[in-house]
Amino acid sequence: MPQQGLDALFRPASIAVIGASHRDDGAGKLVMKNLLAGNFSGPVMPVNPKYEAVAGVMAYPNIASLPRVPDLAIICTPAEKNTEIIEQLGQKGCKAAIILAAGTTNEQLEQMKASARQHRMRLLGPNSMGVILPHLGLNVSFAPFPAKKGRIAFVSQSSAVCATILDWARHNDIGFSHFISLGDACDIDFAQLLDYLSRDRHTNSILLYMDAVQDARAFMSAARAASRNKAVLVVKSGKTRIGAQLGHIHTGGHVGMDSAYDAAIRRAGMLRVRDTHDLFAAVETLNHSHSLRGERLVILTNGGGPAINAIDTLLARGGKLASLTDTTRAALDNVLPPSWSRTNPIDIVGDAPVERYVASLRVLLDSDDFDAILIMHAPSAAVNSTKVAKELIEVLRSHPRAKRFNILTNWSGETSAFEARRCFTEAGIPTYRTPESAAGAFMHMVEYRRNQKQLMETPESISDMPSDGDTVRKLIGQAFEEGLNQLDTHEVSRLMAAYGIDVLPTWIATDGTEAAHIAEQIGYPVAIKLRSPDIVHKSEVSGVVLNLRSAAEVAQAADALLDRVRQAYPSARIHGLMVQRMARRAGSQELHIAVRSDPVFGPVILLGDGGVDLEGEEQAAVALPPLNMTLARYLVINALKSGKVRANRSQHPMDMMAVCRVLTQVSHLIINHPEIVSLDIHPLLATGSELIALDVSMKLTPFEGDGQTRLAIRPYPREWEERTVLKDGTPVTLRPILPEDEPAHQDFVSHVTDEDRYKRFFADVVIGHEELAHMTQIDYDREMAFVAVANDGNILGVVRAVSDPDNDDAEFAVLVRSDLKGVGLGRMLMEKIIRYARQRGLNSLSGITMPSNRGMVMLARKLGFNTRMQLEDGIVELKLLLNNEVL
Repeated sequence: MPQQGLDALFRPASIAVIGASHRDDGAGKLVMKNLLAGNFSGPVMPVNPKYEAVAGVMAYPNIASLPRVPDLAIICTPAEKNTEIIEQLGQKGCKAAIILAAGTTNEQLEQMKASARQHRMRLLGPNSMGVILPHLGLNVSFAPFPAKKGRIAFVSQSSAVCATILDWARHNDIGFSHFISLGDACDIDFAQLLDYLSRDRHTNSILLYMDAVQDARAFMSAARAASRNKAVLVVKSGKTRIGAQLGHIHTGGHVGMDSAYDAAIRRAGMLRVRDTHDLFAAVETLNHSHSLRGERLVILTNGGGPAINAIDTLLARGGKLASLTDTTRAALDNVLPPSWSRTNPIDIVGDAPVERYVASLRVLLDSDDFDAILIMHAPSAAVNSTKVAKELIEVLRSHPRAKRFNILTNWSGETSAFEARRCFTEAGIPTYRTPESAAGAFMHMVEYRRNQKQLMETPESISDMPSDGDTVRKLIGQAFEEGLNQLDTHEVSRLMAAYGIDVLPTWIATDGTEAAHIAEQIGYPVAIKLRSPDIVHKSEVSGVVLNLRSAAEVAQAADALLDRVRQAYPSARIHGLMVQRMARRAGSQELHIAVRSDPVFGPVILLGDGGVDLEGEEQAAVALPPLNMTLARYLVINALKSGKVRANRSQHPMDMMAVCRVLTQVSHLIINHPEIVSLDIHPLLATGSELIALDVSMKLTPFEGDGQTRLAIRPYPREWEERTVLKDGTPVTLRPILPEDEPAHQDFVSHVTDEDRYKRFFADVVIGHEELAHMTQIDYDREMAFVAVANDGNILGVVRAVSDPDNDDAEFAVLVRSDLKGVGLGRMLMEKIIRYARQRGLNSLSGITMPSNRGMVMLARKLGFNTRMQLEDGIVELKLLLNNEVL
């Protein structure tokens, strides 16, 4: 349903309260009370046949009798009545409804959704607490407390968390732009709210509390778009399997891997905060902080113990403690007693008076040794904590360099520190009750900055990665013809080689005698493994025997393995044994790469240590495909930092880029071949830059339809590649843009004159890395950019279209190298984007240009665009209504 329908929810002109009542324990009374307590200026229409008026407002006996069509209806009635109520509201023409009742059955839910779709009505809930919009003075909820105006939008699936946050925010003077209880999200969900809030002028940052995501593809697309504009923080419940299952009962969402959620949140450029305690600290940080300058933290404190607690939290989460230069240390020597710590943390001693704090802070603000300052104060009989706070606030207000740094404060204690913390809050300076929460809040900013940097990093271009999809499709087809859906190392080696992943050669034996003969031919030591489509090496029956060093050992072990398996699994298909010469070398690293199918996010790629079973997600670092070299590198770094892969410091250290190549090739393999539902490369032996898979197993399932639908992130749309020729005979490739195109795109822009660049961007712009990253690292689900690339790799022109969240209209723009006009490139690019827009189901393409850009205006008219001159604004509007014609 359309994004525009959310206007009725967030900017209603009239409101009906269905089930408004006088009952003290009824939601209908609380909703009316909250609604009337605000400044909503439109008509409020209670509906209840039992009353002539509710809260002094004339009531109506039923929906049909309402004197006007409500934009928004708040449904306070029991779940069993709501199916009919939604239908009646739809017939009346109501645009949006909030359903408060819990306990809605699946059948009732489907009926309500069908009615809403038929009447183009939006639904929030069921099981919602409602919505509070402080900027409109609108409170359509049964929340026990109101919300103050602020710049944070809060969206939660849990009503209980909503009430807790409201209570805490009231105590800490925190305000909100939107406060939304999502409930069970039968229609309006996280994705649609992210799209709406990311464009809302009252909202600076967005905070999500989620139990589960229902549509991972839509969520990832909206989250990636939102996080480019505003800070988005996420608290995800259900970290444990039991917690996730309880979340499933609560919201009806799928039980997905927590590590897959973690990977998705990072990939989208958002930040995950760990728990409700972290959430409170995150809200405090969002409310008062500005962009992080850097990651180096200095601590100014009157107590060593609390500072150590802060440092432990900082370092445990990968933070950086700043080092003091000799210049800064000398300046501090001049204002501090000889007993000060002379290092970071700067311990100015427990009896530190106000003057010592002030002098130390002035020295720090004059320094460039760090990027952020955490000022700590432990209760002291020698000084009034509130007085210290007020004096430091005045320094931070008056010092010319204060805004260069991120400032955080921790005033420990309860009664003695409460007034000081209130002063910091009123001054717009983040303040925290404990050293740990202060350091954790700083790490929120650091981790968010790192995630944003990951979004903008240009991946290394690898042009020689093999990708023989035809061979793999043929091999998969043969496997299905033979009735195989579980492939082991022997069957899968050719398939892996088609994507450039080396697998150690294997030989097939039927019994111990034949296995011993093979071992004599290939040399010792050898390994033998059961070859069976029904039993893999992870079975409770050991299917692998390693390090055999003589023919007698091989024959005995092989026959014993066959006997053991046949006794345990008499009906299993056993195709014999695989014999491999062991390739292990001293100092090599063993890795485990796996692919699993997550019920929420689809295929995920796992990386862990060799010898570790990755059936448990806790043992691996996880990433969502598609991967490029940069994203693969982040996966390896995450695995090393989290201890999921132990660094090998031997004479053959692991070559990170070689591992990244394998991970990227695995990503390509599973994207291109949706029949692969699981994959284990275990172990992958890494000896410096030489990587070889010793053991591989793969599970296949027939797949029909578009294989991209199972992915949470739409991969590179290779189907839009084409070769063509310009009017002057120059061969070019028209294809979607890639993140790796950033250097070529920068060179392309340098071949565009200032005049042409001004016509395209309507300003004299300097296009740096961040702008280029936005242009090249696009979300193919809602944006497309086609580049015309010459045989030498140079970009000659680009056309792009960015669609609205409803996929209704897309805004386009085209730019061609200034020295290539007149060869038909602009028309070629425009025709391609029009074909793309039609196939995507868009209704229109829109754009603007300058009246002086006569070439663009003439081309648009030739292609069927309507053109309209806007003299006041100095622009020409271009609009093409799309139909079924194909260029």
